[in-house]
Amino acid sequence: MKFTKLAANSVALLSVALLVGCGNMSSGSSSSEKVAKKNAQGVYSPTVTITTAKQLDESAGKYAKGDDLNTNPFIKLGVKDLGIKIKTTLLGGDAGNYSTKLRLALTGSESLPDVFPVYDTQMASDMIDSGKVKAINGDIEKYMPERLKKIYRQFPDTMSPVTRDGKIYGISIAPAYTEGEVMIIRQDWLDKLHLKAPQTIDELEKVMAAFTNDDPDGDGKKDTFGLTFSGKDGYATGWVADSQTIFTAFTGNQIMNSWQKDDNGQLAYGSVASGNKEGLAKMAEWHKKGYLYPEGGATAAWDAMKPFNEGKAGIIFGRPWVVDSLADVKTVDKKAKVVAYSNLQQGSDKLAMQQAQVNDGYFMFNKDFKNMQAFFDYYNWLYGPAFGDKGFKYGYIENYDYDIVKGKPEYDSTKYEPAKATVMSPDKVAITKNSPQIGYVAKAYYDVEKGVKPTTGPLFRAQWTFANRPDTAKGYAISYEDRANLVPNKFTGAPTKSMKQKWDQLQTLEKTTYNNIVYGRQSVDSFDAFVKKWKAQGGDEITKEVNQWYKTAAKSRTEILDNLK
Repeated sequence: MKFTKLAANSVALLSVALLVGCGNMSSGSSSSEKVAKKNAQGVYSPTVTITTAKQLDESAGKYAKGDDLNTNPFIKLGVKDLGIKIKTTLLGGDAGNYSTKLRLALTGSESLPDVFPVYDTQMASDMIDSGKVKAINGDIEKYMPERLKKIYRQFPDTMSPVTRDGKIYGISIAPAYTEGEVMIIRQDWLDKLHLKAPQTIDELEKVMAAFTNDDPDGDGKKDTFGLTFSGKDGYATGWVADSQTIFTAFTGNQIMNSWQKDDNGQLAYGSVASGNKEGLAKMAEWHKKGYLYPEGGATAAWDAMKPFNEGKAGIIFGRPWVVDSLADVKTVDKKAKVVAYSNLQQGSDKLAMQQAQVNDGYFMFNKDFKNMQAFFDYYNWLYGPAFGDKGFKYGYIENYDYDIVKGKPEYDSTKYEPAKATVMSPDKVAITKNSPQIGYVAKAYYDVEKGVKPTTGPLFRAQWTFANRPDTAKGYAISYEDRANLVPNKFTGAPTKSMKQKWDQLQTLEKTTYNNIVYGRQSVDSFDAFVKKWKAQGGDEITKEVNQWYKTAAKSRTEILDNLK
């Protein structure tokens, strides 16, 4: 297929070593340049360079010969369409290394890039304290396109971590509701045992008992169990092998590892809510009966998919894309059928709550960066596929994130013309790390299922997924139908004074107590002692500070909305 558009995202960086980069990466900011101007065609001339940073180069090893993060079709497309060149000057390699490099730039002699993503609220706070980042209230008002302002007006709380004393020092990155988690089950096991997918805790228990005791794989051995899960880093992973809805089935609006309003309108920490005791009692009972993955408490989330893929577990909770990640189960059982269902309910009708993810980090700006209009033009351009802009109908670049095969968009590179085993994905090298979405990520799948005609990149991709991976697509549609159970964490501020001193200790106490109860090393009643200890060892103090922050955040919310008018 011939190329109809150059492509391959721009932005950020990656490496593993020095603060400023390898290869053709040079450190520093382009902020010494004059404010760029556009020509009659709306393209910046001369080309304006915006330096940036990237946590991880996910397209490493996938570039064409001679290309890299700073030289590739997507970078060239930005220059062609806008007259804007993105240059990564600070590259991480992983989350920890990226954070270290940002701190070196913050405290050392090297310059911060013009624009850079920050992924934790403490770092954002430290950036503001340093005086090295700029307030952008006027820039938002003057340069942010109205269609983006409309998006941000839906998610004002995502801006709280970069707002202080009425000044806005950054923007949340591409705010949207990430798809919620669904219940993923071996449908062939349900069919063999004449069972229906569970909705409540009691129904889940019956299905797990059957998956454990009634030989669902038909091999004549007692070698299967109900649920695989991860408890190594807490029982609410947020993406795969998650157990949070088993607990929120008992806790109402309180979500573990999250701050939500209690009955008195105060923020409370979900992991110490009284209903968790019932959830732990169930998990402990199920472990004793052999319904759970025996090693789950010590297994990381991604690794907890293994027993499902090995044909041993019949249920896992996770985001809809997990269905694709469980395809290996067919190598051990050709009859395996993996299907997504709605997550658990509280009682008979209300869905158990999940913590929602609504943004992945924040863009902050070097205090000397002058070309904020160019940044917002570029950022708006990245939303092209989501809005169905001209040239971005199916995605960013033909032959990269999609191809046209027999007159239809194709999103599997092994079926491109010519086929590609691996290919640089523009959305993975973009400054946003993923192609920006609007509203709810899963809505496109719901719309396609209901017969909406595709006009945007997300809709065309959803249509393709229904045609090629229908069980995964259905999972996304279900997650959108169930969107009422998605609740963002209401505490988005930097760690409070007491958190900095005591949070790690309290987290260790929580994880240890939960695992000890589930695995029978402590009685269920020890949960009460844990709550008392949590409160006495700093929890009460932290709760007070979080609520003080929340009052301030309410004022910031008003200021943010005023700036987005």
